[in-house]
Amino acid sequence: MNIVGARPNFMKVAPLHRAFSCYGDIESLIVHTGQHYDFQMSGIFFQQLYLPEPAYFLGINNGSHAQQTAGIMLEFEKILLMEKPDLVLVVGDVNSTLACALVAVKEHIPVVHVEAGLRSGDRKMPEEINRIMTDAIADHLFVTEQSAVDNLLKENIPASKIHFVGNVMIDSLLHCLNGLSVNQESAHLLSNEPGHILLTLHRPANVDELDGLVEIMAMIRKLTGLQKVIFPVHPRTLRSFELNGLLSHLRRIKNLEILAPQGYIEFLTLVKRASLVVTDSGGIQEETSFLQIPCITLRESTERPVTVEVGTNHLLPAWNAESVFHLAKQILRGNCKKGRIPNLWDGSTAGRIVTILREKYINSYVCADKRQSSD
Repeated sequence: MNIVGARPNFMKVAPLHRAFSCYGDIESLIVHTGQHYDFQMSGIFFQQLYLPEPAYFLGINNGSHAQQTAGIMLEFEKILLMEKPDLVLVVGDVNSTLACALVAVKEHIPVVHVEAGLRSGDRKMPEEINRIMTDAIADHLFVTEQSAVDNLLKENIPASKIHFVGNVMIDSLLHCLNGLSVNQESAHLLSNEPGHILLTLHRPANVDELDGLVEIMAMIRKLTGLQKVIFPVHPRTLRSFELNGLLSHLRRIKNLEILAPQGYIEFLTLVKRASLVVTDSGGIQEETSFLQIPCITLRESTERPVTVEVGTNHLLPAWNAESVFHLAKQILRGNCKKGRIPNLWDGSTAGRIVTILREKYINSYVCADKRQSSD
């Protein structure tokens, strides 16, 4: 049983579902908690990633962190008791991840956490709490980079539970890139020359307060003096601009193109055509590093240090409009990291995960049954 809830989860579960479905002795079900529920944030991803309709949709899509987590737990428990799956697989670090892991563990059903071990060191981020708690109770932890292995060992997670397999996000990225290259309707999207700055912002620390929004607008004005800025606006960010009476001011900035949230293929196209990406996202740091597109991350810390150490990501703590502008200007002049692809980010991670799970949960059962029969 694979759990999805928020936008990044779909890219991680899609290659896993495909890999599971290659085997006749595995039934792969998808449960959508509803944490992201509008079509552009959720439904379009099922279409573009060729995911089947979820077996179950819980519809838990609002409320505080506590209300959302509790609501998912209550609804997921009903499904779990009815289906009695052999494994529950959770990905990433959203509320759905922790909520479903807790329910499964209390019902003595093994939990697999994909993208485990990532740590920002910032416990003010709700995602950090979700990561720590999920890793503490999961039975098998699949990690994307060496820092994640080191984090888990420091937290006294047994080494036997930890599997360094690579990054399933890159599986989806490569799958969609290959599809674009052969799809004549979409291929033209990738032919345009680079020439814009792509901006994404949604972290509460950046977008929830008036002071932060004013600084964002100052940053955008400076960046638009360097290149056109394309800004797909997250619903949370849009709502914040509206509530603070700044949306009309934002729309009047010259050389800025404001877009609705994009589907995965459309967003991937924007990344590939970008000269620079400015973001506070986690997954985009990975995608830009793989595609070797320069990235500036507007955060105090990152749970994905490999993107800074060997990738194209520049971490900018305590940022302001002036510091972003100066760094962006240097990057656009060619003073940027060339980057290299991290170890095992090769498009085959889902296959490695399924091979390990088959060995532990199918082949071991078959061997045990044969031993019992011979006895």
